[in-house]
Amino acid sequence: MLDFPAGIQNEAKCNVTHGTMGHLDPKQPPVKRKPFAAILSHGFVQKAELILPEELYEVIKNNIASEFVKPVYSRVILPLKALVEGEFFNEHIKKGNILMLSEGRAGVDNVYSLKEGILTLHLDKESYERAGLVGKPEGVKGKRGTKPRWVVEINLRLPSMLHGKKGFDRIVYAFKNILTTPVTWLFHDLRATIAPDPLDAHFPTWRTVSPGASQSIKVKMPSIKPPTEVDPSYGADFEDYAVDIHEWLSLVLLESPRINSDDKIDSFLTRYSHGRDLCLRHGPIRYLSRYC
Repeated sequence: MLDFPAGIQNEAKCNVTHGTMGHLDPKQPPVKRKPFAAILSHGFVQKAELILPEELYEVIKNNIASEFVKPVYSRVILPLKALVEGEFFNEHIKKGNILMLSEGRAGVDNVYSLKEGILTLHLDKESYERAGLVGKPEGVKGKRGTKPRWVVEINLRLPSMLHGKKGFDRIVYAFKNILTTPVTWLFHDLRATIAPDPLDAHFPTWRTVSPGASQSIKVKMPSIKPPTEVDPSYGADFEDYAVDIHEWLSLVLLESPRINSDDKIDSFLTRYSHGRDLCLRHGPIRYLSRYC
């Protein structure tokens, strides 16, 4: 049989940015240039992980613990109709600036999110057709082995989004009669706390996120300098370099013993190596995790 290459159009991709980072103004952080634009495009994955030499960690650890604001979020069970009713709708959606993300598996379950006043509904075909809302197909059309899904985006801050308006009443009807199942949400208010908070009527569970630091790890570290002669198309040499660094960083975050300086596992059990033609150095490191 012929060995036809698999299609790569829909494979996951890893974007790599390298260079020297200049001074950043905390009051006006960049939002359009790389890598900041790529980070900000993920509205609900805002986690920074810093891998640092031990000596640098000792310099900044007190500042991280004292100067950074610890985010507060809550878990709360709500049906969709609660978002478009009463003081919650007026204070948190029309006037406020909140982030909400529902439980569920993307691409499998009905998953909802709210960001900057835009409510996004990821629905299966049956729920979409019964709800009668206007949306568009989600994912790759006609992909074998997947069921058709639809995404609906509703800007709840539009002036037309008011009770008594025909379009808004259709949304409320769908939430009260079709999409009625209460789901667990993660809720975060980007503003200062308001009192009384309309969310309190739904008995939320509040959580404060604190940065965490690993224990000191003595590791074998590959060189993080890219190939000296990088061609304009970033060909095979740079690709190998990026894959090697990505693999090493992943093992650090997993606290894998394969990166330890004294690791001597049999090569029959693992094929991992620290890259080809890379200069290794030994030293203690730490990594910090912080949710933004």
